[in-house]
Amino acid sequence: MSDTMKIGIFGGTFDPIHMGHLIMAEQARFAEELDEIWFIPAKTPPHKKGPHMDATHRLAMVERAVADHPSFCASRIELDRKGPSYTVDTMIFLGKMYPQHQFYLIMGADMVLHLPKWHRIKEILERVSVIGLLRPGYSLDEKELSPEVRRRLTLVSKGVKVDISSTNLRNRLIRGDSVRYLIPESVRLYMEENQLYGPS
Repeated sequence: MSDTMKIGIFGGTFDPIHMGHLIMAEQARFAEELDEIWFIPAKTPPHKKGPHMDATHRLAMVERAVADHPSFCASRIELDRKGPSYTVDTMIFLGKMYPQHQFYLIMGADMVLHLPKWHRIKEILERVSVIGLLRPGYSLDEKELSPEVRRRLTLVSKGVKVDISSTNLRNRLIRGDSVRYLIPESVRLYMEENQLYGPS
């Protein structure tokens, strides 16, 4: 992989991954002409109390979710690293491993407002650009953002509103409700086979 590529980085707990994640990634890929998108499940997210499901299962679900897309792939780099899953550490590692590539962080526009609070955000913005996906009905006032963030930010406004959250999916599964068509079928079958998230 010596040629320069534009790589989208999509991080998260993916607990579990769902169709909203995949739609966001595809919109970012198309809008910014990204060559690939790497889905990176977090091992220990610093901003959350901790994922509900074991990292091995979360990675396996991501691998199944992206398997049929030629430009999507799953990465375990944060799962193999000790300590909290800070984005800055991931981007430093990727920059050393793949200095020829351009990296872009993918996130919902609502998360963009939280960027100034991220751990060592200035170092992150020195290494990557940010793609913020605007959902219909949501607006973002760029004046609220720091100059550093504005310089590295591209807002994509041709979004599709998909009101799915991993928390909602877990609650549905605990109640025994159907999640068919909310998550990839391969992921649904994996959860069923491994009895994940179901009623206790």
